[in-house]
Amino acid sequence: MSTFIKGTLLLVIAAFVGEIVEFITNMVLARELGEKGLGMYMSILPTVFLIVLLASFEMPVSISKFIAEKDKRIHRSMLSHVLKWTIIMTSVLLVLVSIIIPFVPVFDNYHPMFRWLVLILIPIISFTSIARGYFMGRSQMGKIATANFLRKIVQLLLLVYLYNLFDFELEAAVLVAFCTLIGSDLVVFLYLFYVFMIQYQYLKNQPTKRLHGKVVMKNLMQVSVPTTALRVFNAFTSALEPFLITTALMYAGVGKELATEQFGMVAGIAMVIGTFPAFIAHSFMMMLIPTISKAAADRDTAQLQKLLKQVMMITLGYGVPAVVICYFFAEPLTTIFFHSPDAARYVQLLWPCFLFRFFIFPLQAYLIGLGLMKEAFIHGVWSTIVAFAIIYFLGSKSSFGMDGVIIGINAEAILLMLLHYVVVCKRIGVSYFMNPAKQAKA
Repeated sequence: MSTFIKGTLLLVIAAFVGEIVEFITNMVLARELGEKGLGMYMSILPTVFLIVLLASFEMPVSISKFIAEKDKRIHRSMLSHVLKWTIIMTSVLLVLVSIIIPFVPVFDNYHPMFRWLVLILIPIISFTSIARGYFMGRSQMGKIATANFLRKIVQLLLLVYLYNLFDFELEAAVLVAFCTLIGSDLVVFLYLFYVFMIQYQYLKNQPTKRLHGKVVMKNLMQVSVPTTALRVFNAFTSALEPFLITTALMYAGVGKELATEQFGMVAGIAMVIGTFPAFIAHSFMMMLIPTISKAAADRDTAQLQKLLKQVMMITLGYGVPAVVICYFFAEPLTTIFFHSPDAARYVQLLWPCFLFRFFIFPLQAYLIGLGLMKEAFIHGVWSTIVAFAIIYFLGSKSSFGMDGVIIGINAEAILLMLLHYVVVCKRIGVSYFMNPAKQAKA
């Protein structure tokens, strides 16, 4: 069995268990916070993730690509440069965020401590990103799988313990939910960085070759800058989306509280149910980035074509049954697990989004591995513009309301997947029906 298949299976199994844990976590959140509280929690998370994204600067992606492509003798030199830069960048970011965050209005409706707790995540995510990137590049997916599972099980245990031990008002309950998220990330940091430092010390005893800092910076920035730009754009639009949706719904005549509840049902219930199998797609993505990077560096077009066919067929194989199950069993799923039968209709309407999202993850891994992050960024911008336009114009009409919002969400996933697919097929020399083209591009 190839390293790619072994690593993917390991990640899929660990992710499956982790998704079950996360599913239970969302059930706990839905029960304890209610639809309004869940809407508040889901509305603030994109803003928090935007700050966290800046802390990571997409180092897992750029480091894994570098490690997969380059000679092992220069790994230690590269990592030493990255550690120094991370210390500097984290310090600067902490100062900047400390100055800016008091003036960020989205935190005004939350507990006063909420905005300051975000600062704790910055150094945690920054240094965890280095370890993640190294282990991904070395295809040591056991450590990544363990870290992903730890994050989810620790958050669940903390939630259950705290909510059973104390009774919280809504504002405090949302704050506690966020604190458990920080606690789980801290545990992951302690684990990953510990095993990373063990391997870093081991590299000192191996043959090494020094690499100039500018060379390392250039290689990493070629991936990190466009990838971070794309993720920042996605995080910014994700942070904006809850407010766009609720505003559009209020223009359609829906009250503010009801609009928040409807968004909570879509983001906190329907999307959780429908995207449950996405752990498989995410596992493919983590394995594909270093694998595609290595194959592209070796100009192994046959391997690139073969992997694409395999991944697309596997995605189709689990994606279609998953969507069919979600569609026909939407009401039992939303009622039994979330006690929210009203969300069943949203699950059914969102089936195109669920299906096409499964394909987006592996296709994005191809774009990263092939060095096509500029194209990925452009695709993200266009699909978001189209989606936001539909959400606003249809969602603000009383005849559509949330149905119009869902049409926009579906359109974004479909358009993004098709744009990614067309570019990848052209680059590796296959037709849209997976037949080899006459001449593949190098």
